Amino acid sequence: MAWEKLGLLITPNKKMWWAQSHAMLPTPENLTGDVYKIYFGSRNQQNQSHIGYVIIDITAPSIILEYSSDPILKPGRLGCFDDNGVLPSCVTSNGTEKLLYYIGFKPGGTTRMDLFGGVAISSDNGKTFERWSEAPIIGRSRVNPLINTAPWVIKSENGWLMYYVGGVEWITPDLPRYNIQIATSDDGLNWHREGKVAVNFKNQNETSLARPYVFHNGKEWEMWFSHKGKAYQPGHATSQDGINWTRNDAICAIGSSGIGHDSHMMEYMIVLKSSQGKVMFYNGNNYGYEGICVAIEA
Repeated sequence: MAWEKLGLLITPNKKMWWAQSHAMLPTPENLTGDVYKIYFGSRNQQNQSHIGYVIIDITAPSIILEYSSDPILKPGRLGCFDDNGVLPSCVTSNGTEKLLYYIGFKPGGTTRMDLFGGVAISSDNGKTFERWSEAPIIGRSRVNPLINTAPWVIKSENGWLMYYVGGVEWITPDLPRYNIQIATSDDGLNWHREGKVAVNFKNQNETSLARPYVFHNGKEWEMWFSHKGKAYQPGHATSQDGINWTRNDAICAIGSSGIGHDSHMMEYMIVLKSSQGKVMFYNGNNYGYEGICVAIEA
């Protein structure tokens, strides 16, 4: 697979009070055909992230059909796990409602930050979302006492699967180490975790495996994720059953450019299939400070 980079196409909108910087963590929802709603997190002047979206036809990703005038989810109530910012992670449906799985964060105490996963529900086709709980759905537990975040959720005939980022240690107060783990659920809201690892570190120099994005390509399950030693780069894994994964990052065939918006890092990628081929949305330098970049299958 080869990719042609189109550059930075979805940017923060400084006319919006909530979108002064960043368009971070592109998260897709298919509306019809090639038209998608791409959720992302943007920050206000206080550096607090809110969730908004754009609507685009992914065959013409440089044209923004709609840019949300207000965020669909704001930071949580003071003292809650998400009181200093929220970021999208996955959007799916339970059949009657839309579920927005998201990342909530706040400053830590002895460590730089706390990151946990939450869920908000829409019963009006995505016009508004309300938190299902002010507590995280994947908080600290016996098997996951540290960071638990970035949930990607798949609903199947056999129940619900979640792929999430699970912390394994803090190397320093500023540097966590985390891999990608699996949780199960009967309803998509209450989750059971046993510490099952989906994708692990390839060596001791790797510190972070971030934001799993999982889909079935018609033959097998695919996972795109980001891995970091010094800086984030794309990673890839495949699975026949969604539980046991084989990692092969070479399949990605894309990475930092050396110049431009992704000269240093490339992360949080999603890959969508349009009527004209595959389209990738991702963040580059400084975790999407300038916005979301796009690449198309060459």
